[in-house]
Amino acid sequence: MQRCILRFAERRWPSSVRRASSATGKRPAVRSAFPLLERPLQAIQRHVYEANLRNSSACQKKYAELKEEVRRGGGANAVARHTQRNRKLLVRDRLRLLLDDDDFLELSPLAGLGLPYGDIPSAGCLTGVGRINGLWCVFIANDATVKGGTAYPITVKKQLRAQEVAIQNRLPCVYLVDSGGAFLPLQSEIFPDKNQGGRTFYNEAIMSAMKIPQVALVCGSCTAGGAYIPTMAEEAVMVHRIGTIFLGGPPLVKAATGEEVSPEDLGGARLHAEVSGCVDHFAEEEQEAFDQTRNIIATLNFQLPEEEEPSAGEEPLHSSEELLGLAPRSYSHTLDVKMIVSRLTDGSRFQEFKARYGTTLVTGFAKIHGHLVGIVANNGALTYEAALKGSHFVQLCDQRDIPLLFLQNTAPAAAPTLSAAQAEINSNRLKAQGSMMSAVACASVPKITVVIGGCHGADSYAMCGRAFDPNFLFLWPNARVSLTGPSHAGSLLPADDGQEAEKLNEKLEEESSAFFSSGRMWDDGVILPQETRKVLRDSLDIIKQQRYQMSTEKTRSVLLRM
Repeated sequence: MQRCILRFAERRWPSSVRRASSATGKRPAVRSAFPLLERPLQAIQRHVYEANLRNSSACQKKYAELKEEVRRGGGANAVARHTQRNRKLLVRDRLRLLLDDDDFLELSPLAGLGLPYGDIPSAGCLTGVGRINGLWCVFIANDATVKGGTAYPITVKKQLRAQEVAIQNRLPCVYLVDSGGAFLPLQSEIFPDKNQGGRTFYNEAIMSAMKIPQVALVCGSCTAGGAYIPTMAEEAVMVHRIGTIFLGGPPLVKAATGEEVSPEDLGGARLHAEVSGCVDHFAEEEQEAFDQTRNIIATLNFQLPEEEEPSAGEEPLHSSEELLGLAPRSYSHTLDVKMIVSRLTDGSRFQEFKARYGTTLVTGFAKIHGHLVGIVANNGALTYEAALKGSHFVQLCDQRDIPLLFLQNTAPAAAPTLSAAQAEINSNRLKAQGSMMSAVACASVPKITVVIGGCHGADSYAMCGRAFDPNFLFLWPNARVSLTGPSHAGSLLPADDGQEAEKLNEKLEEESSAFFSSGRMWDDGVILPQETRKVLRDSLDIIKQQRYQMSTEKTRSVLLRM
């Protein structure tokens, strides 16, 4: 049957089919000459631009302060105890030994700040994606200077999100384990539920079955539940004297049996390398352990391009610094989103789709550092026409296997229904938005979302919010995330309830902040507008790597240890 179809196709399109069937090796990409999207700042827009710029400067200052706070980890005393008494490297020094360079994509660095149970800088662990021997790998690295490496609910959430990134993008995963186990006073939020502590080990098994490589490096305590992480990984490295693996430590042994035993005798590297077989590689010191880990990554069956050049891409016509003045301080300060698009795409070129229809949603094709993407960007309320257009474009990108980039800035409140005509408009819009949600949810291509302004209401779902499972979701510091925008609580309450609306608006003002959101991991991190192009480049490079893994289709059982 297939031969009949091929012969029929050759009769109709003889040259193209022969080229497609006989081509071997790397073929050049189809050349593009997208139209120039020239969007300079106009004099009439200057006052809005300057107001946005002042707000961005304030947000950037707060961002820098919070970044400095998380970089200090558990504080000076905890750092001194970690490095001098325990003779261990700091987590960022460990990453310098593991990764090819410092240019890695850190995920949710502000997670754990401003929580009801206190500040947990970086949620007690660093996660991200960096290159090891040229291969993008997810890393999950405990920071033992924060609460002694104790796992809080936000720690578990951050680790699970990193594993999700590894699964979604088929990335090798490296665990740098230095953990004291769960924080017992909050055990009800860590242990029992589906997406809590035990999910880490479930994910390890599933990842192994999916042929996603996992390597564990034990460079500190591995107590209680943490002991399962290295024993379920495919290969494990352990550092002599500082690495330990046991369910219950020496104090528990003494309490139960009265016997005094050293951590090294109970669960040290020599014991697990020579007796139990729980680890595969013994290292005298941390430097040796990281060398061994890098060598393990070199054995993975990925066939990267022999001479992979940095992603090509012509710089935009306008400076990325101008994005600071285009980041809206509020919905009323929003400028034409095409001005943002023109400062993100290669050469400020953009092939717009349905330019004259549903103009409150901008859709089209562009390249970012050489990667072809489909862009979906809010430019006003998501109307009936705009939602239909968005649904059409998302399905088109899915048909062509083109990654989607959503630039989200949704309206702070839905239009009120004050007449029969308005009710009909809202009903039609509801149906069209439902169609767009279905298209976004069912699209099998990678999706990246950047919240450049507001993330409010059901419109945010259609624009691939967190619930719609984008590969990555980032916020600009000016972003707002809430059911309805601050100062719009009245749209959800009876007209005569002004006092309650005022209270709710105050709550929304606090809870919709990008930093409040990131502290609770409703996103993958706050990024600066001027760094967005670089973050998108890294994200697209990471997503693309899975095509280089060999033999991904072959199914097999999970890897079991002795």
